[in-house]
Amino acid sequence: MVDFTVVICTYNGMNRLPQLLDPLISQHIPYHFSWEILIVDNNSTDQTASIIQQYQSQYNAIVQIHYAFESRQGIVFARKRGIQLAKGELIGFLDDDNLPTQNWVINAYNFAQSHPQAGAYGSHIEAEYAVNPPPHFERIACFLAIINRGENPFRYDQLERWLMPPGAGLVIRKTAWLNSVPSQLTFTGVQAKSLANKGEDIEALSYIRQQGWEIWHNPNMKITHQIPAERLQKPYLMKLTRSIGLSRYPTRMLQRSVWQKSSFSVAHFCYDLYKLLVHYFRYRTLIQTDLVTQCEQQFLLYSLLSPFYHWHQRFAKVVQKAVFYTKKIIMMTAS
Repeated sequence: MVDFTVVICTYNGMNRLPQLLDPLISQHIPYHFSWEILIVDNNSTDQTASIIQQYQSQYNAIVQIHYAFESRQGIVFARKRGIQLAKGELIGFLDDDNLPTQNWVINAYNFAQSHPQAGAYGSHIEAEYAVNPPPHFERIACFLAIINRGENPFRYDQLERWLMPPGAGLVIRKTAWLNSVPSQLTFTGVQAKSLANKGEDIEALSYIRQQGWEIWHNPNMKITHQIPAERLQKPYLMKLTRSIGLSRYPTRMLQRSVWQKSSFSVAHFCYDLYKLLVHYFRYRTLIQTDLVTQCEQQFLLYSLLSPFYHWHQRFAKVVQKAVFYTKKIIMMTAS
């Protein structure tokens, strides 16, 4: 019987994994507690597998370290693989750039015992920046999964309906996931070929909450998120905020019925337009020079455009299918 499984999803993480595994292996664990580490290699092309083998040979007497390979690129595929293979009912997700405190595992386990209706709960996440972030960065830090929401636990729907914890440092009950989350999800994570693909955490957690499970924040689970210099540069931040903005329409519609979608689309459009105008008049003197202000504007603008983007994508697919079947019918008729 395994009490807790830590799932680490990694892509080309040979240089990052040792910084995570060292504090993870030295967790303060009671003698009666059974836990495991499962590392999901998401189609790496470096020496990630060799690094994991070294840790297995050296530390398996302390904690069982398992390796799994997932060839489909995308964080959702890696997480699903981890959930399938995890032996614990409680599964804690850490990215390969997350550094947990030495009591992260036991605090995660204890929270589940005191909150039996919690289907998932997130961590308090501090940042370790490789370089100084731009001025006023705290206004957009949440886009990089920097989550500091106080020292008291709370249920997310009591704070804001659509707010959810990020996947980094997230703990889920395996039963809640298997009984709630469908096998095919809309989002798989940001990819070069699909900019509007950033909503995987919200989507999965929305399904869990729809089944009556609670989503919580546990401030006693503390991790540090390492932020490399390139993630603080303008190209990365602008692309990230555009992606999150474009993904807002489908994430907003997740819990809406068909008949609700039209009215809520209009309401969200008006709200997004209002927010964009307020932001412009408040920061118009900084838009040309301040990076954080530019990122906020991108997020608000692409949130406004999100429904049109997704309607266009859906219409384009319908047209492609219509053209395909029309050509097929013409060819059959001609023959």
